[in-house]
Amino acid sequence: MNRKERRAANKRRGGKAEAPKPDLDGARLGLAEAWLARGYSFVKIGRFHEALGAYETAVAVQPGLAEAWLDLGNVYTELERLDDGLNAYTKAIAIKPGLAGAWLGRGNVLTKIKRFSDALAAYDEALALTPDLAEAWLGRGAVFTELDRFDEALATYDKAFALKPDLVRLEGFRLATKMNLCNWGNFEPDCNRLIESVRNNKLNADPFYFLCLPSDGRDQYNFARQWISRQHPPVETPVWKGRIHRHDKIRIGYVSADFREHAVAYLMAGVFENHTKSMFDITAISLGPRVDSPMRRRLENAFDSFIDAGRYSDAGVAAKIKSAEIDILVDLMGFTRNSRTNIFAHRAAPIQVNYLGYPGTMGASYIDYIIGDPIVIPQIHQDNYAEKVVYLPHSYIPHDGTSRKISDRVYQRGELGLPERGFVFCCFNNSYKLNPDVFRIWMRLLRAVEGSVLWLSAANPLVVDNLRKQAVNEGVDPERLVFATRLPDLGDHLARQALADLFLDTLPYNAHTTASDALWAGVPVLTQIGQTFPGRVAASLLHAIDLPELITETSDQFERLAVDLATNPARLAALKQKLAEKRLASPIFDTPLFIKHIEAAYVAMYNRHTSGLAPDHITIAG
Repeated sequence: MNRKERRAANKRRGGKAEAPKPDLDGARLGLAEAWLARGYSFVKIGRFHEALGAYETAVAVQPGLAEAWLDLGNVYTELERLDDGLNAYTKAIAIKPGLAGAWLGRGNVLTKIKRFSDALAAYDEALALTPDLAEAWLGRGAVFTELDRFDEALATYDKAFALKPDLVRLEGFRLATKMNLCNWGNFEPDCNRLIESVRNNKLNADPFYFLCLPSDGRDQYNFARQWISRQHPPVETPVWKGRIHRHDKIRIGYVSADFREHAVAYLMAGVFENHTKSMFDITAISLGPRVDSPMRRRLENAFDSFIDAGRYSDAGVAAKIKSAEIDILVDLMGFTRNSRTNIFAHRAAPIQVNYLGYPGTMGASYIDYIIGDPIVIPQIHQDNYAEKVVYLPHSYIPHDGTSRKISDRVYQRGELGLPERGFVFCCFNNSYKLNPDVFRIWMRLLRAVEGSVLWLSAANPLVVDNLRKQAVNEGVDPERLVFATRLPDLGDHLARQALADLFLDTLPYNAHTTASDALWAGVPVLTQIGQTFPGRVAASLLHAIDLPELITETSDQFERLAVDLATNPARLAALKQKLAEKRLASPIFDTPLFIKHIEAAYVAMYNRHTSGLAPDHITIAG
């Protein structure tokens, strides 16, 4: 590596272009930099283990080379060896305090391990050295997002976007932050630009947030494949090497960072507890920190084995899974926050499954199946999935009556800020699922139904302020928007929903757990079925509870039916009565029946595998 190349490499690492320190031996320096160049070549093609070997050799040859420790830290971080990464960055900074890239790396690791104030301090050091380091601005935005300080996150993402608009994930994070704030300025141009970026093979969005945009199934599939090929390619040497495990029971591993108070845990707890113990041995592979709580304690007791793997490297987790001889490894996260897709890229188990947490394809050759139902993934959509589809007979969403118990508390409208009279529309979806098109329909409903109000979740004061301003723009008194504060007890939240008359769904990303909760609480859910998985979930639930009359095909149908139900008390009362009758008599809330079906799915996958057959679409009979 010549001097010009060294300067370029140093600039890549976030530092100023400096000549090497004069006290470094020239021959050893040259050899170390040769190993760095070799490591960089491996990084470029995603072969991080080979890169690791090259960088470890570089620091052994020349331990005083700060850039070598920086590059080593980057690979450790990529491989989720976070403690090693933090140590490497610390050594780089000790050698060269002005190396901005080392401060950036330190901030990235500290963000991953949730030391947010320390992470911000590290990013500040990086920016003091290199103010135009877009990656550090991105890191600061990620911390503010984790802390739900979305206004600060947006300002920070704006700075990064001005510097480097095609930085991986940045454009999507910026738009998602605006959506979390219901800040819809330039919303349509922002969406169109991001979709076009993805079509041009740029990784400008996180796959999860891309699902929230008005993108089609083919766009989502192509983007997932691009994301996997460049961010999470299959490893060169998979952990599982083709051996068929032979046990008395089928061994299932559930992988998640959300074994805590979280929507996925609330839905799955009853499934974990009531798996057929004579047929299945179940293991939790927990990727998140252990936070003591009633749900965490309940989940730890539900599994046969519970592995705290949050601080293990991806390879380390994969090795644990292999040693446990897991037959079916279920990813409950997909591309959601804190996911660890690289564990699956190691092919840790013979059968790997995408289920529940992520409503879309992962685009990966090493994910064999996705569990859905005939509504969320119609057969005509199968080409938009890299996985083979396992069809459960009703809805793919489970239910747990224990964690979803409705409290006995009886609420009065006045204590919740609702008017004593008047129709109550509601939607308790996260604010990022709202958008200008949906909101305009809601405002037309308020104008059409005299005395009605819209009851929403009070995510934060900025959301409340933005939505009330939007209401004024639509000619609606902002006081007709009522905001529900978060209650510490889920049972109380379910109980207060009895005061709502009709739940209004969102599109392109429906209510999922929230729709299930509304139906469980006895509130009819009105939906417009979408073209992609996340926009078809409410329809799946409504089919399963035998209320297809609440599924509309177009926004005009949605709007007309909402007005009709709000102005026709007899029709609404009949609908609520039907919901009350179906609530405990239909499959949607029948946990034992759901377990029977998902276990049949696991058996079908396992039987194909042990018979030497490749994965294929599977339909479970009702």
